Amino acid sequence: MPHHDDVARNRLWTRLSGAVAAAGGDLPTPVAVVDLDAFDANAADLVRRAGGKPVRVASKSIRVPALLRRALATPGFAGVLGYTLREALWLEEQGVTDDVLVAYPTVDRAALARLVASPSAAAHVTLMVDDVAHLDVVDSVRSSAAVPVRVALEVDAGLRVRGQHVGPKRSPLHEPDRVAALAREVLGRPGFRLVGVMTYEGQVAGLPDAVPTQRARSAVVRGLKAASLSQLSQRRRAVADALRPLVDLELWNGGGSGSIETTVADPVVTEVAAGSGLLVPTLFDHYRSFDARPAAFFGVPVVRRPSPDVATVHGGGFVASGAAGPDRLPTPWAPAGLRLTSLEGAGEVQTPLTGPAAGRLAVGDLVWFRHAKSGELFEHTDRVHLLQGERFVEEVPTYRGHGLVS
Repeated sequence: MPHHDDVARNRLWTRLSGAVAAAGGDLPTPVAVVDLDAFDANAADLVRRAGGKPVRVASKSIRVPALLRRALATPGFAGVLGYTLREALWLEEQGVTDDVLVAYPTVDRAALARLVASPSAAAHVTLMVDDVAHLDVVDSVRSSAAVPVRVALEVDAGLRVRGQHVGPKRSPLHEPDRVAALAREVLGRPGFRLVGVMTYEGQVAGLPDAVPTQRARSAVVRGLKAASLSQLSQRRRAVADALRPLVDLELWNGGGSGSIETTVADPVVTEVAAGSGLLVPTLFDHYRSFDARPAAFFGVPVVRRPSPDVATVHGGGFVASGAAGPDRLPTPWAPAGLRLTSLEGAGEVQTPLTGPAAGRLAVGDLVWFRHAKSGELFEHTDRVHLLQGERFVEEVPTYRGHGLVS
């Protein structure tokens, strides 16, 4: 459970304000910050929880090459779980990693043409497929099969209950015979190598299960997770048995930051993915499986005092993806004692804040927020300030700062 008392949050405000002042005090806003002390502690904790199995860093939850390199330099991390092929090609070209598993199928023909034209990239990047159509797209961009393309099969990891599917709507592959049929298709086509399987149990990894204000719902979520894990363990074994006579796999990827212990406990799984656990956005605050250490923040300035008990900041409306709701809004975090208003919420150009601390803020003060999701914060800024101790030690570009787009 997180330990986020008001004293700690106010100390963080003092620490961040001091770092900004030491950097000259005139930084463009929003000021994006990653606390390296928390990041490194989170990385070590993820490795500990993985119990000796490699942790593949999920780039979608980071989107800052310098931080990807930092995670990969931590013993116990190995490889990147990417989210687009263009991103994977860039990471390989820049030497960030020589092992990218792209977590989502691609129909980007221009990027695929680059992949099949580069023996180096094709050796270091693995595509995700769950349909013969994905193989057809690859074949459509090449004139020969001289450069083999590495592929992995994504198998549905959702919970099936009374005809209903609970979990991310990803792969259509569920039954072992359908998985084996696609495996045979891959193996029978020139120019493809089947190297792995992915089973992402998002309904386990991505749902908080210890929310103090939602005890009944949290109990239901824990029951759902237990049922999912039991069913998925059986499915993984059945799929592994179906594939064993056909191919020797290099990897079987599973899980996420919220499910590491239960994922690595499955002997079929060879590696676990994690990314949000490095930065800990607010959606990852309430898990029984780990202590949350928030590491990513953004600061925006107070520009108005419309009344003695309201402070209005410039911007701040960085809303997370997913089903719309209050949990997708950024949280005013430091100083403690601030909250969004129900009428305006978090706005694109202004965000009014109320609460006990609002009356103590002056025009020009920075208020520090946490994003609801992890890497999405860095789609809103070109640069990130890396904080260590009491000072910023480096300013590094995000994917956006490098000109990368999804």
